[in-house]
Amino acid sequence: MLSAAAWLFCTNVFAQQYPIVADKIVAKVNDKIILRSDVESQAVELQRNMPDGKMPHDAFCQSIEQMIAQKVLVLQAERDSLPVSEADVDGQIENRVRHILGLYGGDRQKMEEITGYTIYQMRERFREPIREAILAKSMRDKVFGTVKVTPTEVRANHDAIPKDSLPFYESELEIGQIVIFPKASKEMENYAIERLTEFKKSVENKEKDFTTLANLYSEDPGVKENGGIYTINRNEKANFDPDFVAGAFRLKEGEISSPVKSQFGYHLIKMLRRQGDNVVVQHILLKANITKNDMTSITSKLDSIRTLIIDKKINFAEAVAKYSDAQMAKFDGGMLQNPMNGSSLITIDQLDQPSEKEIVLMIDTMKVGDISKPSLFEDEQGRKGLRIVYLKTRTEPHRENMQDDYARIQQRTLVDKQYDALQKWLVTKIPTFYIHVEDEYKNCGKISAWMAATAKQ
Repeated sequence: MLSAAAWLFCTNVFAQQYPIVADKIVAKVNDKIILRSDVESQAVELQRNMPDGKMPHDAFCQSIEQMIAQKVLVLQAERDSLPVSEADVDGQIENRVRHILGLYGGDRQKMEEITGYTIYQMRERFREPIREAILAKSMRDKVFGTVKVTPTEVRANHDAIPKDSLPFYESELEIGQIVIFPKASKEMENYAIERLTEFKKSVENKEKDFTTLANLYSEDPGVKENGGIYTINRNEKANFDPDFVAGAFRLKEGEISSPVKSQFGYHLIKMLRRQGDNVVVQHILLKANITKNDMTSITSKLDSIRTLIIDKKINFAEAVAKYSDAQMAKFDGGMLQNPMNGSSLITIDQLDQPSEKEIVLMIDTMKVGDISKPSLFEDEQGRKGLRIVYLKTRTEPHRENMQDDYARIQQRTLVDKQYDALQKWLVTKIPTFYIHVEDEYKNCGKISAWMAATAKQ
């Protein structure tokens, strides 16, 4: 059976990211329909989220129950005129598209060939499901507004689980980092600009071929696969550096830009084709060389920051906010994030990104509260930087107990109580909507209870 937490917060937005054949309407809530193909996709998503990878025996019942509940939440939110921000909708759409594009290694053409959808079609396909998900969450939050738990309820929740069935937790850590990317000297930047200017002149004078220069000299890691060619949409700043996009859209077909600076280095951009908001460009990327003196200067700076923290003249969070160049530092406070739940508690096996492998070796000899000396690393974009690493906390592997895991147990108790509150709310609200469910799903546990409540009205 799906956990109360999963049932409360699961939506079928992810399940709708791939093309599905709409074969049959299996349920309706007022004018909102649920397709059999949607139910099947949601069931596959449930299977994907199961620890053992097996599909629950009642996966189809769980799926349609969740989807009916979602429609009721949305319709009630509309009745109550709960607000939905189009900016939030657009932001979530872009996050979803970015995620899917990442599944195909950032290769937009490959993604479109396999899914059968362009980026723009995906955005439109996601719009209504994401809007509904936001409305449903707002309505759930309203239902949960008065739900609280007491210490007595937390204790009862823990004591209700047999001791030999209590969850076992691996060692978890909270790890922070302050990252600084060395900035090239003016001389090195000028050298990169001069080389690109020479490339431009040689291509325009038909002395050299742009593609050949890209293959020989570009430092874009994707150049070996695509020759430095990208398709860009004017509004697609989420996937490309905005300065690069702006530089590209200033060009006419066949025109080559002057060197354009981005967060990755300097680009020479050639406009191959443009059509409305879409362009196809080819580029050569050169990075201004970082000298040994540049690295030494950053090492000295990080040493000074480390000393300030150790001497308690500044705390780690303040140092992150003031000094870190990490893109997400202002959102995560410099703490590594658990990929499963977004918390700052992370296990060793979750440190699986190439830039995190070295951290595993570093923390092996660190004590809680230690801050490492500056070390060189390379991020996922291939940028070389320096960082200091902070081991904030480390738990020992253990069986769940009230002393070490009170916050977890409290959250589990709250989620269980919210689940019960939502079920009671649904029983009272569902009879106020038109509900139709095909016979094959009418015997699902919650649906039969909902239909019985409707029949009493």
